[in-house]
Amino acid sequence: MHPVDFISSAEAGNLAGLLRCRAGRSPDAAAYRQFDNASSQWRRYRWSEIAGEVARWRQALAAAGLEAGDRVALMLQNSVEWVLFDQAALSLGLVVVPLYTQDNSGNAAFVLGDSGSRLLLVGEDAQWQGLARHSELFPGLETVVALDRVPQPKSGLRTHQLNGWLADASPAPATEADPDKLATIVYTSGTTGRPKGVMLSHANILSNAEAISGAVPAYPDDVFLSFLPLSHMLERTAGYYYPMMTGSEVVYARSVQTLAADLQSIRPTVLISVPRIFERAYSRIEEQLARKGALARRLFAFAEETGWQRFEWSQGRQPRPTVTRRMVWPLLRAVVVKKILARLGGRLRLTVSGGGRLDDHIARRFLGFGLPILQGYGLTEASPVVSGNTFENNAPESVGRALPGVQARIGEAGELLVSGPGVMQGYWQRPDATVETVDGDGWLHTGDVAEIIDGRIFIRGRIKDILVTSTGEKVPPADLEAAIARDPLFEQVLIVGEGKPYVAALIVLQDEEWGRLAGKLGLDRDNPDALLAEAVNTAVLARIEPLLQEFPAYARVRAVRLSLQPWSIENGLITPTQKLRRQLIMERFKDAIHALYAGH
Repeated sequence: MHPVDFISSAEAGNLAGLLRCRAGRSPDAAAYRQFDNASSQWRRYRWSEIAGEVARWRQALAAAGLEAGDRVALMLQNSVEWVLFDQAALSLGLVVVPLYTQDNSGNAAFVLGDSGSRLLLVGEDAQWQGLARHSELFPGLETVVALDRVPQPKSGLRTHQLNGWLADASPAPATEADPDKLATIVYTSGTTGRPKGVMLSHANILSNAEAISGAVPAYPDDVFLSFLPLSHMLERTAGYYYPMMTGSEVVYARSVQTLAADLQSIRPTVLISVPRIFERAYSRIEEQLARKGALARRLFAFAEETGWQRFEWSQGRQPRPTVTRRMVWPLLRAVVVKKILARLGGRLRLTVSGGGRLDDHIARRFLGFGLPILQGYGLTEASPVVSGNTFENNAPESVGRALPGVQARIGEAGELLVSGPGVMQGYWQRPDATVETVDGDGWLHTGDVAEIIDGRIFIRGRIKDILVTSTGEKVPPADLEAAIARDPLFEQVLIVGEGKPYVAALIVLQDEEWGRLAGKLGLDRDNPDALLAEAVNTAVLARIEPLLQEFPAYARVRAVRLSLQPWSIENGLITPTQKLRRQLIMERFKDAIHALYAGH
């Protein structure tokens, strides 16, 4: 059942109509908050203010000579300006192409050129300078606008500073876009090869936002804290269009680095996240526990076990906890649980984890402590949410049931197939790839291996990512990587072993934890050769072994290659959405991988 203040997709008509309806219905309600560096204060925006600003931005876009269907790109951090540009463009029937601010300039330049974008909005001139080095890749770009100052001009391009660009515009009416018209081209992060542009219509996205509300409602008094990039469809649909439907306020975090402080000062009620955030929080807890005494660790373990029993009882899957556990829970909550939840603001009523699998151990801990994590599943090609758990039916080892209006079934080789109004129109200028991904009956082939049990979807791995060892055993690398990463010593993990006699791992160590381990072993942490010491190898394998106890023997890690140099967006080894570029990492470290199997 939708909340009273909900704006349906039918009422909105299109994504620009969504804002028009919201501003008309609750003009004086809080819409957005973001930090103003000049005043060092958080500034609030009302819905009527947003609608008025969108009109100014629409005038400037219209003055640039753009026509409905033209592509316009933006490379901004999450901000009110992101929303203003997007809404103004959509109100003119333009197609919005988001770029990741953390992506390397070569990839971003490719997206600009492949999409044929005519105008680009950037946050800083420095971002433009990085792109300008690859200007031969985007000959169709005509105008560049920057928030901070006028970008350095380049031959054939018009450049503007934002305020001047807005001031020179004349009034321009909105265009009523057909809901089935193209609204955006969102480029997948491309773990292999060049990214593909996913074409999504107004109706695709509106239907998905409405389906989310049918599973997990939000309300006008909710406060979303937004930190995942709006270039990612999970944040864009669930953290931008959806709260506009429900009249909720969105606060833009200052940065990922200040997220912990922003959580405590903003005290949000809703947080949309990816597993990595929970993994890091889990690791910090583990680090602190390691420094405490045995009694404190036992108390924590008892609280964790009791909390999980309470959660399972609340879901009807386990008997009620014993009288003793029920009696001590208020004390455990005050001494252990409350402190952990306070770091997240202490007010969260809904936390969504998507974009990858959250390790079962991590989910159990936080759910037991009362953090309402709902895991879901989706992909850009589905606008993006396909399924999700609900408060009443939350099985954290699954990704829940398909959203209202979405169908899911299992195809050949165990592949999850999805159908529904959110399925993309296709890949931009890639009809061959479109036909491979969406079949003639409209089923989207996800590439994920899954099972559907009692209506719940369980993701078992990627079809192409399953490792097959030389002994014929099949190993899910992502599951092993998630299990190993629970130890705070291990910052990044990549499992290898395709066609090999056993499983091995490339591991980036967390710097501070490495210093502690090196000290215990009597080694110089700053000596690169220390990572190659047999004592280190033995100690690391010993720490990995208990983490993989739930896996069969053939999936245990038998050899490791250690490093302190993180895999990053800058060195091209992870995507802007923090996914490992497996093939590139294996190519970069092929000699090290070869050495892991030398003599076998």
